Formats: sequence, C-alpha cells, structure tokens
Amino acid sequence: MKSNLSAIVLAGGKSSRMGRDKSQLDFAGDSVLGRIVRELRPLSADIVVVAAPQGSPAAIEAIPDVRIVHDTRAFEGPLKALARGLDAIEGELAFACSCDLPLLDARVVAALCAMAGGYDAIIPEVGGRLQPLHAVYRKACAQSVAEMVARGQTRMVEIVDALSARIVAESELRPLDPKLLSFTNVNTPDEYRNALRLISSR
Repeated sequence: MKSNLSAIVLAGGKSSRMGRDKSQLDFAGDSVLGRIVRELRPLSADIVVVAAPQGSPAAIEAIPDVRIVHDTRAFEGPLKALARGLDAIEGELAFACSCDLPLLDARVVAALCAMAGGYDAIIPEVGGRLQPLHAVYRKACAQSVAEMVARGQTRMVEIVDALSARIVAESELRPLDPKLLSFTNVNTPDEYRNALRLISSR
C-alpha cells in the first residue's frame, strides 16, 4: 500500500472553538498532529501537512519525514486545503483527514483505502453524518475539488455530489473499530477532555 498511498492532514484552521491550536494539543505524550502522523506512517511514506500561510509552528517543522505545504491565504476552508494537498501528493490515492483526530486508527484507514476500487472518493458515514475529513480521495480529484472552490462552494459534504463517491456505512467499520473511536474529533475543550478519557481507558 505504501507505494501508491499518500496522506494529507489539514492543519490550517482557526481552532476557534478550542481557543488554541488543536494540532498541538498534548495527547498521550505527543501532540495530536504527531500522533496522527505516527499512526499513518506505516501506511504511507508520503505524508503532506497543509498548514496556514504564515508559516508552520516549530512543532510541525520538527515532525520528521513530513512535507509541509501552505494555504495561499488564511482560513479559506477545508475544500481549498484539500485541493492543495491533492496537488502536492506523490501517490495516486490519499487518505485525507483533519488535524483533530487523536484516536485515528490505521486499521480503519487501511480498510477505507482497500475499498477505493473505481471510485473517486471513499467517505464514511458515522452517526448519520458524512465524514469527508476522514476519507480517501484520488489525486485525480484535485481539479474537481478546485472547481468546487471556484464555484464558491465551501461545505465539505457537497463533495459527494461532485465526485464518484462510495459512502461507507458504520456497519462496515465496526468490526475493526467497535466504538468508532477513529472518528473522535476534538473541536472543544470538553471534546479534548473526553478524548483523553477514552485513550486512558483503552
């Protein structure tokens, strides 16, 4: 899988609900971003972090064997960042995620990648909500995503209408991740504390 799989981590958001950079939150002796990269590394030798345009925090720069690309302008949204990441990757296929998934599970990522087949995208649906930032995309989708941005679209979920996407049901994921912890976001201090409780109970 390593030969044609890349990974994209979007780390240029405002983190406004958290009040500080989510990617740099301490989590089990590492940053959240560091933990995500460590989980993805066995699957991909090409990991791209899309960071804010004003430069990367030293903590991101310190993560070994990660390529950093920058948003052209601040806070243009995840669709634009995804297009930038897809342009930058070396593989034909990429797992793309946000930087706030401290319990990301490589087994779930590998399973999603294995479903790619002839689809443009593989997007899980968890709790009745699509998860386009815990999903798989083909590099060839970069143009379609850029065209969405050019049309003024900003909502990630609209990507299912622009691409040939397979939606993956919870029932296909639970055998690997019974509690679907891989999809645990930390957008707020309460969610961060909950994720810390979950990791300590593993």
